[in-house]
Amino acid sequence: MNVIAQPFQRALAAVADRVANPARVSDPDKLRETVAGKTVLVTGASYGIGEATARTMAAAGATVLVVARSAEKLEDLAAAINAGGGRAVAYPTDLTDEAAVGALTKQITEDHGPLDIVVSNAGKSLRRSLHDQYDRPHDFQRTIAINYLGPIWLLLGLLPAMRERGAGHIVNVSSVGVRVVPGPQWGAYQASKGAFDRWLRSVAPELHADGVDVTSVYFALVRTRMIAPTPILGRLPGMSPDEAAEAIAKAVIERARTNEPPWVWPAELASVLLAGPAERAARLWHRRFFADSEAREAHS
Repeated sequence: MNVIAQPFQRALAAVADRVANPARVSDPDKLRETVAGKTVLVTGASYGIGEATARTMAAAGATVLVVARSAEKLEDLAAAINAGGGRAVAYPTDLTDEAAVGALTKQITEDHGPLDIVVSNAGKSLRRSLHDQYDRPHDFQRTIAINYLGPIWLLLGLLPAMRERGAGHIVNVSSVGVRVVPGPQWGAYQASKGAFDRWLRSVAPELHADGVDVTSVYFALVRTRMIAPTPILGRLPGMSPDEAAEAIAKAVIERARTNEPPWVWPAELASVLLAGPAERAARLWHRRFFADSEAREAHS
């Protein structure tokens, strides 16, 4: 019975993966044709998606500039890439510090000239009930700083050289949460991610006119340390960081406007046309998965 069931289970898992997640490319030759000899900057590169993306791009022959706050982890990553025959340069920087970002972009432009690809990946996830945020205004300050203002400061410093050269590619690592009905307890995160997504989409036509393309990759769930505070997410279909890097590789190769799970567009349309039912579904989701669990924890 197990012998018969296993192929079916694998096929079902493959279908769920294709539906739940953005498409990806596992083709080192095609990626090498695209990025070999190019300079690629990756933010949030010390862990998770950023680290996997940096390794993937370096393995394909790109010079990878890795940026994150974690200086020691970043230096270890660059050293490992260089020891393996790749080329990586570490730029430890706190992207929430406007002056530090300004110094970073100036240094990178002096060292490497106009960049070929910028993967804007650094971000902060946060799930917290409104009841627990009345005395935590820093929740909003922190998420806005890293998810919205930091990426803008970075691009404001890098884009002039890219536009002057008339070439380049911005890849934004985003969330499906900015495209569908807002989820309870995710307000600070979704608002800050949505703000940068909206800004980047608004400037994309200007950048395209100067030869700089913009791609947004909308992930549903990636199994990184960011999901650890929400155990229920561990039971949902998701991608590994290496698989997420393959989705970013697809974006880099194809330079399409978006890479998203196939369910996102219908869900986005439904969230507009069926706003009332969608909001009621969000309330039910909150009661079922969060309010009930919080009540159980309070009585345990």
